[in-house]
Amino acid sequence: MTLNATIANVTSRIEERSAPLRERYLDRMRRAAEDGPRRAHLTCGNQAHAYAAMGNDKASLADSKAPNIGIVTAYNDMLSAHQPFETYPDIIRAAARAQGGTAQVAGGVPAMCDGVTQGQVGMELSLFSRDVIALAAGIALSHNVFDSAIYLGVCDKIVPGLVMGAATFGYIPGIFLPAGPMTSGLPNDEKSKVRQQFANGEVGRDALMKAEMESYHGPGTCTFYGTANSNQMLMEFMGLHLPGASFVNPNTPLREALTIAGTERALEITALGNDYRPVCDILDAKAFVNGMVGLMATGGSTNLVLHLPAMARAAGIALELQDFDEISNVVPLMAKVYPNGLADVNHFHAAGGLSYMIGQLLTAGLLHEDVKTVAGDGLSLYTQEPKLAEGHVTYAPGAGTSLNDRILRPASDPFQKTGGLQQLEGNLGHGMMKISAVDPSRHVIEAKARVFEDQEDVKTAFKAGEFTEDTIVVVRFQGPSANGMPELHSLTPTLAVLQDRGLKVALVTDGRMSGASGKVPSAIHVSPEAANGGPLARVRNGDMIRLDAVSGTIDCLAPDFDSRVPVTADLSDNGHGVGRELFDVFRRNVGLASNGAAVVV
Repeated sequence: MTLNATIANVTSRIEERSAPLRERYLDRMRRAAEDGPRRAHLTCGNQAHAYAAMGNDKASLADSKAPNIGIVTAYNDMLSAHQPFETYPDIIRAAARAQGGTAQVAGGVPAMCDGVTQGQVGMELSLFSRDVIALAAGIALSHNVFDSAIYLGVCDKIVPGLVMGAATFGYIPGIFLPAGPMTSGLPNDEKSKVRQQFANGEVGRDALMKAEMESYHGPGTCTFYGTANSNQMLMEFMGLHLPGASFVNPNTPLREALTIAGTERALEITALGNDYRPVCDILDAKAFVNGMVGLMATGGSTNLVLHLPAMARAAGIALELQDFDEISNVVPLMAKVYPNGLADVNHFHAAGGLSYMIGQLLTAGLLHEDVKTVAGDGLSLYTQEPKLAEGHVTYAPGAGTSLNDRILRPASDPFQKTGGLQQLEGNLGHGMMKISAVDPSRHVIEAKARVFEDQEDVKTAFKAGEFTEDTIVVVRFQGPSANGMPELHSLTPTLAVLQDRGLKVALVTDGRMSGASGKVPSAIHVSPEAANGGPLARVRNGDMIRLDAVSGTIDCLAPDFDSRVPVTADLSDNGHGVGRELFDVFRRNVGLASNGAAVVV
């Protein structure tokens, strides 16, 4: 199938825009690769330190002829999605030995759970943790004894941070091994209903706790289609996972077999063999365009609009919001997974999942097929499904048709003709809105502004019964320079209650929303942020604001708006407590949200 003209044009524009940056990046990677296997350039003393605790693997490591895998792990047992990684290093080491190679845990990276920190002060460290993860991955790989790397991470900031680290060491081949989603528990819509009932005072905390525990009930990724599962989709669309690896449940024979197969492949693609596949060759403009296409087709997390530019920049690729917008306009929304529908990711996988979707998008000319991946050349490899045969992974063609068209539809008959995200621009700045879960009747909201500078004040006003008319809730001074750009997902139940009462409501903020959000119209990532004198700092209570996701505009209609002096806020309390003291240098040096809100790239 001929490549769609818009996809071709956006890709060409990205390549042209990125050419100087990409050339410098690839030159650095090529020069690093020319040095050959990393261990050959270490002194005997250097190497002895690296191998001292490796037991029977010492001889192979010292010989330098067998490939050595560096494992970068985000394991902790506080994140359900990362708890399965506890056993992965032993599995990987055994699989490497069986193939004549070796593997070492190179280092750990932090992994915080946004579900734990939602609505809490700790959320103000969440976005910055991505850059810390990139830095930690760099430290892990700086020992220079690895011929390839395996990256163990799943959730919100962890995968983007690991990709940034992997791209920085792009001359080293790398494979991402996931842990998979937890089995289905209490349906997500029922959990959401109980949350709204609690916000409305209809049920007590005991009912809320029961619903939450029945929803988040075991090891694996949360089953809604938020940022964590959007990350897993992204790794397949960009060719960093093995085909079909994303949504296989933890602690199953197929999951372990995929981990072993990923280890074997990590050994095969080093510079010591005949199929050298460094990360720098995989992460090109076409791969990032494919990732954006997957984001739109699945109705994925708005957080990736922040993460993809930061990941791309680490690989010498410059993405802009215009790229997302133009791709969204031609890519159909093919999936309905909560919060965009009632199904969870297990149902999506059973209906045909990513292999079906990739096949459909390739046929429609909406993906680049001619890409390098960790599995081989060509994205068509990812239309196959992994199967278990005598304990080993084999591949068979994926589903030719959707097995449930209420969850997954063909590209020719999608749920909607355009993707799940909409760029917004106007006199309030530049932002994004996730439209895939918002009823079309709410795509345009014009109402008076109610301005807040703390999300808790919104909840207080709600409990006091102060929202009695159509309202656009403006929550400002929530950007990366102000307080680290926390997610404001804890406002969703409150605003959803107002919406269910028949009011027209929307959120406008320079902060973020969870990848699981979507029912309430939300203009997020508004940039420039209020703390830097952005337009939100000129909004006053009672101003008429128009949020129009059809035309892609966001404006304050006050006649004197442009001439107003921006207000300032006392942000001194944002600099201490729960570790915030350590991140002052991040707040002072972070880039614009429209460029990924990055610190290290």
